Amino acid sequence: MIKWGEIKAVLWRLDWWMVLVIMALMGAGIAFIYSACYRHDDLPVSLLYQKQIVWCGVGFGFFLTVLFVDYRRLGENALWLYLVGLVLLLLVLLVGKKVYGAYRWLSFFGIQVQPSEFAKLSTLVALAAYLGRPDRDVRRMETIAVALGIMLVPFLLILKEPDLGTAMVLVPMVFGMLFVAGMPMRILLFLLFLGMLVLPVSWLVLSPYQKDRLMVFVDPDRDPLGAGWNMVQSIIAVGSGGVTGKGFLQGTQNILGFLPRTVAPTDFIYSVIAEETGFVGSMVIMGLYVLLLSFCIRAAGAARDRFGRLLAVGAAIMMCCHVFVNLAMTVGLMPITGLPLPLISYGGSFMVGTMISLGIVQSVYVRRVER
Repeated sequence: MIKWGEIKAVLWRLDWWMVLVIMALMGAGIAFIYSACYRHDDLPVSLLYQKQIVWCGVGFGFFLTVLFVDYRRLGENALWLYLVGLVLLLLVLLVGKKVYGAYRWLSFFGIQVQPSEFAKLSTLVALAAYLGRPDRDVRRMETIAVALGIMLVPFLLILKEPDLGTAMVLVPMVFGMLFVAGMPMRILLFLLFLGMLVLPVSWLVLSPYQKDRLMVFVDPDRDPLGAGWNMVQSIIAVGSGGVTGKGFLQGTQNILGFLPRTVAPTDFIYSVIAEETGFVGSMVIMGLYVLLLSFCIRAAGAARDRFGRLLAVGAAIMMCCHVFVNLAMTVGLMPITGLPLPLISYGGSFMVGTMISLGIVQSVYVRRVER
């Protein structure tokens, strides 16, 4: 039972600037999800924005719950959390619901849950617990091999769904955590070189629609009315926004349905933002993410132990990957991978998972060592 004195101490040490940035991004997400679902004043608007408000509230509930729990207790239960994450991934493959050709969802009491979002968090905690031990020598190849193995099992299960985008987030996360834990740069570069050699082989395990996405990225005109439609329309939406945008609820690519309505509130929400607010609004959103990531790095620098530092760094890398890949794919700089934009894109599991990761970062920060 948490005492009132402990609650006051936690709230006093809380990074309130991070909370304000989180609320600003959530507010932007709700507003532009509404815009992504808007068609005309005389037509009803989809209730996705109302559902997103609910998910924001649920996410904040998990954020506060994790915040008031000492992050070191996560390390004590890291193995069990990791195993639960793997079991959920296995259940997805065995009894999961098929959506758009992929098995990514489980239904709990009528609520659709995406276990891969929580498996990312359990993998983060497991890696931080393993690498965070004071006696762990990250210069030994045995240590590096075990860390890669911890990442590889959920990576393969998520890839099997298939969900290449989410699986790939685990790769920079593990390498970033290894580097922060003390792995020499020469080993990191060697492993990256080996990874580059494996890339051509990975083509053999990709599903047909994933291969289509990669081919369309190389040549957007290859299938402009099929696999390349989303990318082409997204680029048009972003470019047509100009400096200040067309105005809220005035994005023609969105309202007229050129930007598909199934993906506008989720993977391509940034295209809606860019079209309606232009370069200025886009830069504001990017600036908020830079602030959020800097707060995560600050928490890592202030952590009282290596375990806390690795948790904050891993959470920051995961979020950075989502932001970078999502923004890059909306402007045609990366293939479409289906990675949503943190705190803005519509989605319950992703919102809750993101808020849990930020709650972990805050748990590390409020229990920091005063310098």
